[in-house]
Amino acid sequence: MLMDSAAGGNDAGAPTARVPGGEGEPHSPYPDARLGCTDKKLKAGVTAEGSAPGALGSPSQRAPRVKVMDPARGPQKQLPRPCLVLVLLNPRGGKGKALQLFRSHVQPLLAQADVSFRLMLTERQNHARELVRAEELGRWDALVVMSGDGLMHEVVNGLMERPDWETAIRKPLCSLPAGSGNALAASLNHYAGYEQVTDEALLNNCTLLLCRRQLAPVSLLSLRTRSGLRIFSMLSLAWGFVADVDIESEKFRRLGERRFTLGTLLRLVTLRVYRGRLAYLPVEQAVSKAPAASPPLDRQDRQGPVDAHLVPLEEPVPAHWTVVPEQDFVLVLVQLHSHLGSEMFVAPMGHRVAGAMHLFYVRAGVSRATLLRLFLAMEKGRHMECNCPYLVYAPAAAFRLEPKDGKGVFAVDGERMVSEAVQGQVHPNYIWMVSGHGDPSPAPEPQWPPPSRKPQQTRPTEVSL
Repeated sequence: MLMDSAAGGNDAGAPTARVPGGEGEPHSPYPDARLGCTDKKLKAGVTAEGSAPGALGSPSQRAPRVKVMDPARGPQKQLPRPCLVLVLLNPRGGKGKALQLFRSHVQPLLAQADVSFRLMLTERQNHARELVRAEELGRWDALVVMSGDGLMHEVVNGLMERPDWETAIRKPLCSLPAGSGNALAASLNHYAGYEQVTDEALLNNCTLLLCRRQLAPVSLLSLRTRSGLRIFSMLSLAWGFVADVDIESEKFRRLGERRFTLGTLLRLVTLRVYRGRLAYLPVEQAVSKAPAASPPLDRQDRQGPVDAHLVPLEEPVPAHWTVVPEQDFVLVLVQLHSHLGSEMFVAPMGHRVAGAMHLFYVRAGVSRATLLRLFLAMEKGRHMECNCPYLVYAPAAAFRLEPKDGKGVFAVDGERMVSEAVQGQVHPNYIWMVSGHGDPSPAPEPQWPPPSRKPQQTRPTEVSL
């Protein structure tokens, strides 16, 4: 087959995979490609036809920087220069323009910053999960995920399913937004001190974070269900209204993030309530280990960190937990980061609290008009100022949620999960992410738009698959 020369040459002897092309290239195979240090400079001026660079978000006032070190993993704070990354890209995510955006917005900036890459397109659901389970991670300085939040969910769970999961999960990750839900990227944009932006502007900001190479640890949410499933979340678990909007608006994916606005309005018309029981461990009550009377959960599952705060779902929660009486809920939301979408600033009460999650729930009885006001105010993070008596917020270290009769669905990082009893706890500072935290990089800032260069004419390279 022929490789598109604008994507750069492949390493001799490097493995390739047959992957589909992006929008405008239906059924056209496109090999994973690495852009070498020489080639990427020659291609710096190449942009996809019909694309225009978005404007960068203007940095807002930054809080004083705090150096963060994970004693279990040492003082790693920055990617090397130059560095080599594996880019996992979903060409069908969001509006279906991720590949075009990568070529026009991301590739030129990486070329200036000495970031070489291999591009791999995912073909189907859970493809990224399968790829990272089998990948030789030692070849890469970081894994870059360009899609919505669902692809990062796949990557993290794939890493945690490896036999060497304790080492694999230390591989730095980077989120580049190209889906309809870009909550993690929006949160990292917020932590870096940038103004809230969307679309290409958000993509540009997150690409600049990668170019600066700064790393910071983020928390991981470990979830366990009554059926024995264990799932790891980078972002959130939702039940009720938020999950319904997330899952039911999937058919409007081509609208991008506007699908959530449409889904919210449709769900408000026929507002549902769900009965269940909720309990949580307040942050101030958190203890370092589970009660001695209960066997550690890791005896049943040694794949992943020990959930010291949790007892088996068949047992009552420990006495120092807060128990919410069984009742009807409009929604329950467990959130690790500041944003639930690029324009949903759901947790303005301070960014990442190590060892804590943001727990929100809305009780039945709230009017449609009040619920709409809450979601409109959420764009600027002002929903807590509405003083709605039906909205409850609590920072928690662990939680348990038991839907009655299994009604409703869960959305974990935007991905559907069957509704059943579930509990989870936060593992603080567990994953290294490319972030704006840390010391400012001494490297020069990449320019946007990049300086124009005349691309060198190269012959297409024949690659055997």
